[in-house]
Amino acid sequence: MQSKSFLAITFMLMSIAGFSQSEKLSMDALIKRNLALARDQYTLLESNLPADRMPKSFNMMTEKLETSDTKWWCSGFYPGTLWYIHEYTKDAGIKKAAEGRLAILEKEKHFKGNHDLGFMMYCSFGNAYRITGNPSYKTTIDTAAMSLATRYRPSIQSIQSWDSSKNFRCAVIVDNMMNLELLTWVSNNGGDSKFREIATTHANTTIQRHFRPDNAAYHVLDYSLAEKKLLRKTTWQGAHDTSAWARGQAWALYGYTMMYRMTKDVNYLDQANKIAAFVLNHKNLPADKIPYWDFDAPQIPNALRDASAAAIMASALIELSTYAKPAMGKEYVAVAETMIRNLSSDQYLAKKGTNGGFLLKHSVGAFPLNGEIDVALTYADYYFVEAMGRYMKLKSTL
Repeated sequence: MQSKSFLAITFMLMSIAGFSQSEKLSMDALIKRNLALARDQYTLLESNLPADRMPKSFNMMTEKLETSDTKWWCSGFYPGTLWYIHEYTKDAGIKKAAEGRLAILEKEKHFKGNHDLGFMMYCSFGNAYRITGNPSYKTTIDTAAMSLATRYRPSIQSIQSWDSSKNFRCAVIVDNMMNLELLTWVSNNGGDSKFREIATTHANTTIQRHFRPDNAAYHVLDYSLAEKKLLRKTTWQGAHDTSAWARGQAWALYGYTMMYRMTKDVNYLDQANKIAAFVLNHKNLPADKIPYWDFDAPQIPNALRDASAAAIMASALIELSTYAKPAMGKEYVAVAETMIRNLSSDQYLAKKGTNGGFLLKHSVGAFPLNGEIDVALTYADYYFVEAMGRYMKLKSTL
């Protein structure tokens, strides 16, 4: 296997070589081209998948497709992306594939093994219900919210992310902000108000404890439930305990933007703007706005980039622009445009029939664990397609 430093240097040289025809297209034409590619790529990906598995990643160097069972935390992204692609292309084959993948995922509405029910069930069934109005999908979402609520720990006013292990006694990770949408949506749509209360309590606790003075988020907070206290602030996927892991900042930015939408609590809007300021003004954010895998990664500027973090940030910034003051909103949209355009370049966007059927290349899963390094990832595609859809809807209202 080639070294990580070699991959980073190769990546940098390819970036310098230029961004191909994507620079010449209008954003409207670029997005239409990308969504047509998404239809073709996901038709290919579906044809390569076992009936009882979900796609996980694809390594272009080894040309190996990794799949998962439906309990894997990413299992909802693939059907969610299928629904987004169907929404924009109206492709009947994509819709059939989406329905088939929901059928094997549906049983996970009872899963209580970690905090990721929002990713698993809302990105998939949430989009399916929004697009189709099928009442059975809402029933699944409601049940999933009940399952997720069992992870709430009143003694620390937070939802426990992972079960106790040799690594953590009671971990609460910044990613958890993303799963609050499931809880809040259910309460806002006829469900028990306790789900919203859990979500807002968790979000408030995260503001109080999870951020440093510069508004960067820690990845993991480890608690003692018995002692009702915070033990340490650390990381699992970042460069070091006090670094700013890029995807963690993206989760936080997206999470508080979403919580403002769901609750209209201005504290969440304020927090989202603070996180955006940290990210956009950081000295280590490259000119093309595609972040390094950690803002404090060793070997910058030769560190690997993370397309997934850029895709999440782009989607969040487009939504945040609609709540921000006009000048700030224009800045958010401009940065999101830059991210989408550069993710649409030959450097990041796969050519038809390549990349195992995935759209984006060059994402980083868990660098310190040597897991999913410089590969295609399902959540990178999900948020990239979401960002493009949000951009189109935003421009249609102007």
